[in-house]
Amino acid sequence: MVNTQAPVGESVVVEAPAKVVLDLIADPDPLHYLSPTIVYADRVTAGPDKDRVTVWTITETEQVWSRTQQRTLDADGLRVTFEDTPESALAGVRGEWLLRAVSDDKTEIELKQDTSALTSPEAVTRAEEARSDLLSTVAYAAANRQELSDLVVDFRDPLFAAGSAEDAYKILYEADRWPERLAHVSRIDMTEEVPGIQFFDMDTTTSDGAPHTTRSVRICFPHSKIMYKQIGLPALLAAHTGHWLFTPTREGIVIESRHVAVIKPSALSILGEGTTVEDARRYLRRVLSTNSMTNLRLSKEFAEEQARA
Repeated sequence: MVNTQAPVGESVVVEAPAKVVLDLIADPDPLHYLSPTIVYADRVTAGPDKDRVTVWTITETEQVWSRTQQRTLDADGLRVTFEDTPESALAGVRGEWLLRAVSDDKTEIELKQDTSALTSPEAVTRAEEARSDLLSTVAYAAANRQELSDLVVDFRDPLFAAGSAEDAYKILYEADRWPERLAHVSRIDMTEEVPGIQFFDMDTTTSDGAPHTTRSVRICFPHSKIMYKQIGLPALLAAHTGHWLFTPTREGIVIESRHVAVIKPSALSILGEGTTVEDARRYLRRVLSTNSMTNLRLSKEFAEEQARA
C-alpha cells in the first residue's frame, strides 16, 4: 500500500545564531559522536551549494542501515533541501531544514520530510525516528556548543608504513585476533553476520593499568577505512567514536587513528577527587593514543614485513 502521508515537520527553538545552526547542519561529521544512533556520516561536496551525505545508523536491535541524500544548501535563505537517492534505505524521501532567526542569538529550527514515496511501514518508522534524532542532535549541538568545545576530545595519530593498504588493513580488520597480537587486549568476542559490519565486546587495559570493558560496532570499507562507535561505554565517557584510515602514497601508506571522546562531567571523580575537565582531556589523550598507536605499529610492522617478503 502506498503511503499518502503529507509532509511532516518538527521544530525547536535554540539559543544559537542561525548561521551557527546552518553550519552544524551543513557539516554532518559531529553526528557520529553527538547522536546516540549514528555510527558514521560521510559528506562529499559537489559544488559550493550542493553535496551528497551518507549516514549509517544503528537500531535498538543492533541492525545497521544507511541512507544517502542529495542536498542543496541555501545560506542566504537559511534553508537546506534534500532527497534520498535511489540506493538509499529511504529512497524517495524529500524534505528541508528551515531556519528562522527569532533574534540574533535565538533560532527556530524546523525539519520537514515527505515520506509518501515509502511503501514499507518499517521504512516510514525509520524515517520518522531519523528525523527526530537529527533535529534533536543539531539542536543539542547548537545550544551546548560552548560546553562541548571543552568536553569533546578529538584527535588523530598518523603513522607511515612502507607497505600496502591491503596488508595494513588486514591487521586492524581482524579484531578477533587482537588478544593474541596486542598486550592491552585480553578478550574480544566478535560477530560479523553482515559482511563489513562487526560487533564486538572487548576487555582492555589502559597504560596506567585500568581495566575497561566496551562494546563496539564497526563499519569496514576494505583497504580504505574502518569506522567505529562504542555502544557500551566506559563510565567516564558519554560517547567514543573514531576511525582507522588507510591513505596510499607514492612511497607506501599512511595509517591514521582517530578518536572522538565526549567526557561525562558527572563521572570526573572516577579519575580521583578534584579531577577537572582539563585533567580528563589530558588523561584521555594519553591513554587512547597509547593503545591505538600500539595497534598502528603492529599494522605498520605487518605491512612492511609483507612488502619485504
